[in-house]
Parts: sequence; C-alpha cells; structure tokens
Amino acid sequence: MAQDSVDLSCDYQFWMQKLSVWDQASTLETQQDTCLHLAQFQEFLRKMYEALKEMDSNTVIERFPTIGQLLAKACWNPFILAYDESQKILIWCLCCLINKEPQNSGQSKLNYWIQGLLSHILSALRFDKEVALFTQGLGYAPIDYYPGLLKNMVLSLASELRENHLNGFNTQRRMAPERVASLSRVCVPLITLPDVNPLVEALLICHGHEPQEILQQEFFEAVNEAILLKKISLPMSAVVCLWLRHLPSLEKTMLHLFEKLISSERNCLRRIECFIKDSLLSQAACHPAIFRVVDEMFRCALLETDGAPEVIATIQVFTQCFVEALEKENKQLRFALKTYFPYTSPSLATVLLQDPQDIPQGQWLQTLKHISELFRKAVEDQTHGSCRGPFESWFLFIHFGGWAEMAAEQLLMSAAEPPMALLWLLAFYYSPCDGRQQRTQTMMAHVVATCRRDDLQPYGQRRSPSPFSLPPVARDERLPAHSPGKHPFFLEVI
Repeated sequence: MAQDSVDLSCDYQFWMQKLSVWDQASTLETQQDTCLHLAQFQEFLRKMYEALKEMDSNTVIERFPTIGQLLAKACWNPFILAYDESQKILIWCLCCLINKEPQNSGQSKLNYWIQGLLSHILSALRFDKEVALFTQGLGYAPIDYYPGLLKNMVLSLASELRENHLNGFNTQRRMAPERVASLSRVCVPLITLPDVNPLVEALLICHGHEPQEILQQEFFEAVNEAILLKKISLPMSAVVCLWLRHLPSLEKTMLHLFEKLISSERNCLRRIECFIKDSLLSQAACHPAIFRVVDEMFRCALLETDGAPEVIATIQVFTQCFVEALEKENKQLRFALKTYFPYTSPSLATVLLQDPQDIPQGQWLQTLKHISELFRKAVEDQTHGSCRGPFESWFLFIHFGGWAEMAAEQLLMSAAEPPMALLWLLAFYYSPCDGRQQRTQTMMAHVVATCRRDDLQPYGQRRSPSPFSLPPVARDERLPAHSPGKHPFFLEVI
C-alpha cells in the first residue's frame, strides 16, 4: 500500500508537468504528444479516483494541494474530454472534492468552483450567441444540433477520403497527405465514439501513393486496442486494411488470443473456436498475407512448446474456421492456394482442403492413398539437406489432422491386409522423425492403441464429420493447461 502511495505521488508530479506543457502550447507537436498519452492519463485518473474516494475532501487537499489545478487543466483540454471515459472519471474525481457540509467560506468557494468545472464538462460543446440564434431559427435545440453537425462532418470527410482513394494518381483532386495524417491524429481520442466509425473506416481503407505510411502510429494502435476491447465495430475490410498496414497490430492480436487461451483454466474445443472467431483472425486470414503471418506465429508457438497438444488443437480449430470463412467469402478462391501454402504442391493443398463429405464414401480409401503418396513424395524424395525438410510437410499435415483419424478408421474397418500407404501416413503424422523402416512398426502400435478406445465411430456415422479433427490426445476432450510431454520431432528441428 505504501509503495502504491509513492507511485501515485510520482505519477501525480509527472502528469502535472505534462498538463502544464499541454496548457501553454497548442502546436502540432503538443497535440501529438497529448494523443500519445491519452490512454495512460486516463489510467492515472482511475488510480487517482480510487485514492480520492477513500478520503474526505480536507484530507484530499492536504495530501494533494494542487489537485484543483490538475483537474482544471484536464477539464479544459478538449482532447482529454473527448477520449473514451476520461470525462466520466474527471467528474468522479471532482465530486470527491466537494464538501457536503462546508464549514467555512473557503470550503463554500471550493464547492462553487467545482460546480463551475462540472458545468463546463457537461456543456463542453457550448454555443456562442450567434450560433444559438441561428439554430433556434432553424428549429433545432442545442442538444440536437451538435450531434447532427458531428455526424455530417464525419460523413463529409469519409466521402472525401473515398474519393481520394478512387482518384489514385490524379494529384489535383487528391487530399493532401498532411491533411490525411492530421485527420488520423484528431481521430485518436474519438475512436470509440460510434458516430466517428465511418471516418475511421475511411482512413483505414484509403491508400495513398506515398512511399511511407502517412497515418499516425498512434491511430493504428488506438484502433486495434478498441477492437480488442470490443469498444468499436468495423467492417472486415477495414480490419484487414489495419493489419496489412500495421503489422504490430496483427501481432498484438495474435498475442492477445494466446493470452486468452493460456489464462483460461480449461479449454474445450468449442471454447477455442469461440476465442478464434471472436478475434476476427480466421476471417481476416482469407487474405494470404495475414494468413502467412498468423501461420508463422503458430509455427513459432509449436516449436516453443515442443509440439504441445493444446497448440496443435488450436491450429486445427483455426484452420477449420479459416476454411469456413474462405468458403463464405467466395465460392471461387480469390487467391491461388500457393499463396497460402507456399512450401507445398497445389495438388496436395487442394486435396487436404476438401471436406470428406464431398467425396463419395467409396473413394475415401483412394483419396487417402493419394494423400499418402503426395506426402511421401514431398518428404522422402526431397533433396538431402534441404532447409524445408519434413517439418514443413508435417506442419501442413497437422492443420488437417482429421485425415489421419480417417485413415486410422479405414484401417480398423478394413478386413484385408492394412494398406501400407495408410500405415505410412499415420506413422508420419504421429512420429515424423522415425526412419522408413520404423514407420510401419510405429504405426501398428498406434493402431492397437486406437482399437482399445471405446468411443471410435466410423467416419461416415458421425453427426458432424469434419476433416479438421484433433489428435486422440485432444479430440472431443477438454484440454489440460499444460502439455504432458514433448514431441520428439521438435528437438531435431531446433
């Protein structure tokens, strides 16, 4: 508690100096600095309120003699008043200073002064006399006029930006880059206001022809943070533009997804699917550039955790959500499969992406043999010492683990001698680092273990068949918080 008090005092001095600087200058640099610190200042106000509400007004003045100056400077800063919940928190802080029963004229004057600040906050957008007469003549009340004015200004600017995007290289009709940059800076404290959404969307979608990004870094960060906290809702096209133009935002979204999965004590597959769809990553991954970044981060997570079943499960659920989004977006692929899976043959990717329900049951065995042949060719006929060794093929395969499960079930239902192609495919899925001679023996052990499970059903008899099922350690079960062991393949890769 003592340390918290010391930290708050240090923060108090820092923000007092900041507000003084912001109050004395209104330059472009000062506005940029204000927007950059809005989130941190709001968090400071929250901490200040938590401290003030535990004291009476006299103790507050004794502890923070200049608290009135600090709050007054904040109340007269339009950027602070416009940002998120800062206005509300300022009102809370001011209310803590009011003496409910003033004992002297000094306390009465303080109450009167605080009431003046509260009135200013509650009427931050005030009319001058001429504007008031004009709007009254039009039949508008002040409370109706300014929201309508803001909406019209936003729509006008958004329309101008869209025209700017369509004009392309017609420099005479394009909005100046400096003005676009200024708009993005002004939007930072206003991003969470619903009426400003069209302008935010237009800024993200509008692409200039300058060699460097013209939108402010703070703008990208504020938009992405608002998306993560569900304080703003944007069309998927705008979200894709955000992550394409600002890679740190995409990376932060992936890390946010990992944090949610890790912090959740028990994750079932349905919960993982909800987390993934809620993140918008699977929908945005329909763009190959975003898919490649997301897939690369999954690859790193897989290596860092030595092939944890939880990570494999997440990859497979993500792939299922991605394919669903791809089908919804367009029945005909806008991008070649090679752009999504650059290290594999298009024929292999095409087969893996198929839903087994679209294949006649009598052709399942033939399709599995074809998949086995393609993987075998990619793995065992590769150039010795290639940097894209068997790991790349195995990493692709685990995206579509349902094919391995389907192969195991075909083996169980086969009355004849087990097809070697299916044995090889399952051996590669479960033990990719074994040699050619060991794979069959390894697979036989897995088949025996699978036969002992009492929940195995023929693939065609399931209620919701999917080519993206999980390995036995995770399928249809809740996932443990930590992996029980390591995959031997990762030691070789690392």
